[in-house]
Amino acid sequence: MPVQKLIDIIDTLRVECPWDQKQTLDSLKNLTIEEVYELIDAINNKDYDEICAELGDVLTHLIFYAKIGKENKAFDFQDVVDNQCEKLIYRHPHVYGSTDKEGLLKVTTEEDVKKNWEQLKLKEGRKSVLSGVPKGLPSMIKASRIQEKAAGVGFDWHHIKDVFAKTKEEILELETAIVSDDKKHIEEELGDVLFSIINLARFLNINPEDALQKTNQKFITRFQYIEENTQKPLNESSLEEMEVLWQEAKQNEKQKNV
Repeated sequence: MPVQKLIDIIDTLRVECPWDQKQTLDSLKNLTIEEVYELIDAINNKDYDEICAELGDVLTHLIFYAKIGKENKAFDFQDVVDNQCEKLIYRHPHVYGSTDKEGLLKVTTEEDVKKNWEQLKLKEGRKSVLSGVPKGLPSMIKASRIQEKAAGVGFDWHHIKDVFAKTKEEILELETAIVSDDKKHIEEELGDVLFSIINLARFLNINPEDALQKTNQKFITRFQYIEENTQKPLNESSLEEMEVLWQEAKQNEKQKNV
């Protein structure tokens, strides 16, 4: 097995390294999240050397979890691989079997695959289409996954104009809540607006996390331009003075993109 060398290294570290000896499933999980985000940064930067390195870190964590599982006589790395192989084969009957036997859609598009995938998961014993959405996901990603899964079984708008209409409706409800000055109601309606915006992103085939990340970076770049070019401390500058520099930053971006 090509990955055996890494498995052997983890086995050795678990015995001989004080830090590795102390690790548990719980102590590793936050570190794993950090490694995944570092991988995402590398992917966003299209840095293939860094992607390779970060994939290695993530793989190391997977093997470490399997090592702990083996120590607890629960599972080992081979069990992880075997289970995943079986699952992928079962959930791709259009490749490895027949959709007719499962009573599924004949696959012609990516959407057909997604719908069949959700139906097969329900046949595996899940009580709800949404039960596979991890509780600990960041809220934006969780909203996207909830919407995708619901859409996978047909609970979805048919046209983007309906999504726009729903988003506008939620914004109007938020405005009404703000007038009422009811904090709990405002929070609820703001959540509805955000959920609708994420749904709009799904219809536009845009990852909302990526879109927001780009806007975050754009804001950082423009704000740092203000910091670098203001003639006095920011807290002594007027909003109008800062706005002039903000517009300069925007103009500079346009010239770079020409």
